[in-house]
Amino acid sequence: MIPQIENDELMLDFEEVIEPTKNYKLIYAKDRCVGYIDELEAMKQAIFLMLSVERYDHIIYSWNFGAEFKDLFGKPVSYVASEVKRRIRDALLQDDRINEVDSFVVTTRKSKVHVEYTAHTIYGDITASKEVDY
Repeated sequence: MIPQIENDELMLDFEEVIEPTKNYKLIYAKDRCVGYIDELEAMKQAIFLMLSVERYDHIIYSWNFGAEFKDLFGKPVSYVASEVKRRIRDALLQDDRINEVDSFVVTTRKSKVHVEYTAHTIYGDITASKEVDY
């Protein structure tokens, strides 16, 4: 015998709350933290940090944080140029606040691959860039 439950009993008795993104503002040139930032500015900083940390290298970060660029060194430029887009997208989409990463523009300069992209977040769009050695 299967129990019968009315729909009123299945109603949610809680609300989903989006936590604030308030974070310390990092000034990289001076190695300092000054004040706080929130929402779009915090997302810009989070994206910078995600792409600056090599995934699996630091035990203080989870394996879902960071990007994998180290093994691209020494590979052919055509491989690096195609692979770096996938790796940036994979690293950034680990964050629930980022909905999509697209509009990639890849150029090569000397021994570096320069990638410009747009990250669509819940706070707005962010256009950023990353250089990877090959």
